[in-house]
Formats: sequence, C-alpha cells, structure tokens
Amino acid sequence: MIKFIDNENNFFEIFDPNTGLHIRSGMYENGQHTDTDPFMRVFPSLIDIGIMGHCIHGKSGLCIKSGVQCYQDGLNINESNMSITDYKKIIDESKGSVFQVALGGRGDPDQHENFEEILKYTRENNIVPNFTSSGLGFTPEIAKICKKYCGSVAISYYRSEYTTKAIQMLLDANVKTNIHYVLSNSSIDEAIEILEKKTFNNDINAIIFLLHKPIGLGQYNEILSVSDQKLIRFFELIDTGEFPWKIGFDSCTVSGLINLTKNIEEESMEACEAARFSMYITPDMIATPCSFDNQNLKWGYDIKHDSIQNAWDSDIFNDFRCSFKNACHKCNNRQMCFGGCPIINEITLCNRKERCYAK
Repeated sequence: MIKFIDNENNFFEIFDPNTGLHIRSGMYENGQHTDTDPFMRVFPSLIDIGIMGHCIHGKSGLCIKSGVQCYQDGLNINESNMSITDYKKIIDESKGSVFQVALGGRGDPDQHENFEEILKYTRENNIVPNFTSSGLGFTPEIAKICKKYCGSVAISYYRSEYTTKAIQMLLDANVKTNIHYVLSNSSIDEAIEILEKKTFNNDINAIIFLLHKPIGLGQYNEILSVSDQKLIRFFELIDTGEFPWKIGFDSCTVSGLINLTKNIEEESMEACEAARFSMYITPDMIATPCSFDNQNLKWGYDIKHDSIQNAWDSDIFNDFRCSFKNACHKCNNRQMCFGGCPIINEITLCNRKERCYAK
C-alpha cells in the first residue's frame, strides 16, 4: 500500500499498486474527519501521457472503418513520438506523488519504439503504467511485457478480428483486461444489445464506456442527448442489470448516471478530475488539464523546460478549475459533476433547469 498525505488540502489517499484499489479520504478540519470531498490535490495522482505523436495505422483510416472517430485525429496529424528522455523527466518529477499513468496519444502506445523501457522505468519508480490500444499490432510478446509491468490494459472496441485476438492474448497472459467502448449515436443500439445479450467474453475484467466527444475526427452529430430514449434504455440496463464483467464509465458520463439511474451508489461516481486530480501531457511536452484539449491547447502549459508542479499551480490550470467552481450553484448534485465538461459543454448529459454552463 502507498499512502499520500496532502497537507495543503487536508486529506489523504491510499493506493494498492497490486489491485488498483484507490481510497481518498474526506477533508480534515481541526484534526477531525468530515464528509466533505476535497476539490483538488496538491499534485496530480494520475497523469495521462501522450507518448504517441503519430499513428502507424492512421493513413489506413482504421478508426473510421471501425466506427471510432479518433479524437486525436491520427488520420491527419503526424508528429514525433515522445522521447524517452522527456518521458523519464515526467516520471522523475512524478515519483512519490503520482500513483498511475495512462499511456496514450495519437496511436497505439505498444507501438512506441521505447515501449518496454517506458513501462520498466515507470514501475521502477513505483508508478503503475496502464494503456489503451486498438490491438492491431499486438503480439504474445507484448502481452507478456504487459503482464510484467502494467496494472491493466484496455483494448478499444474496433469491431474487428484483431480486437478479439488482442483481448485473448492479454487474457492468456493473465493481464487484467478491459474493453473501452465509445458511446455515440451510431453505437448506442449495439451497446444496448451487448448489455442485453452479454456478448463479450466473460473473462474480461470490465467494460468501460466512454462518451463520444466531437474532437479531432469526432463529429457533432454523434453527440448523445440525455432525452434520447435509446440512451435512457441503456442506463436502465446499467441500473438494473447483472453482468459477468464490471461496468465502468469515464467521468464525462457522470451527469448521465446522475440523471438516468437510481440504484448506482453515489460513492462510485467521480466528477471530472481534470486539473483537480489529473492532467494530460502531449508528445511535445505541453501539459493541459484534459486530453480532449489536445489540439487547440487553450489551457496548454509548456513543461519541456519547466516543471509539472508549475503547470499544476499556474493561472492556466486555475482558469480551468474556475469552470467547475462557477457552474450550477443551484443544483443539489453539483458536487457530483461540477456542471460537466468545460471543453465541450454540449456533451454533458443534463437538461435540468438549474443547469448553467461552465465558463
């Protein structure tokens, strides 16, 4: 177990690197525990690191063919991958504070030229690496490396034979394996069928549903509406069903859980952690609160010759946090979602009259 004490924000965290169990206490006042959740951390507990600057499958239109609209626009953007020197700089600054890193960027992290070294260096510094892949370039050797160093690995659901093969390679290597599934107007019918018929391999650890975002190749006409009867049916199944695998969601979907479910424990929901407990770093070392600010970089802070701590404490990151602080003050559930997404507010699954846009 690893314990982190945040004296500035008056709470503590416990993390088990073997199981992924993460416990965050409420705030302490005058030495007494309260039920008040901390708003932020003195340093992120998770960093999403974009180690891939380009996608080797991008020009083939792999994402488009699979029905997934790449939010990093791997079809058109071709930049250098993060150098191992820059990656080690991030880890060196993070050790002792960060529990986990999520490897990503514009392509499959397992295709990075220093993939094994990246995982090894991360673990050597007592940080757990995780990543998501399409699985196209997966091999049994990659799966073995994952077993040695990773906490979990997610395979994006690309509706292809290579998806199934990659999942099986990971399961054969006894790696904790998740499926990442993007919820959109085009995929909601299929998602309902998966839940009703329980069509995925029973041996996977979890299905993580990710809300579609109109970033990169993502289109606005794929945004789901909270009043959509198909989406209501989807959440009804989540609320009442029993499944052979765990079910998870990205924090972008929390407003949907709040508004369209009744039986989900509030303690299991987490509002957007961007600039509060997590950040994203681009392949060229720009820190930003969230990976969905990966192209315009409205909240970008260059850390190539600066520090993660300075980015975290900067006016740029504080401006992002103000979106959460200023949203939906009349709503009884505002502490659970803080008004939704500050980057693209249209994806927030809420039509309450109390809602006011985060600005």
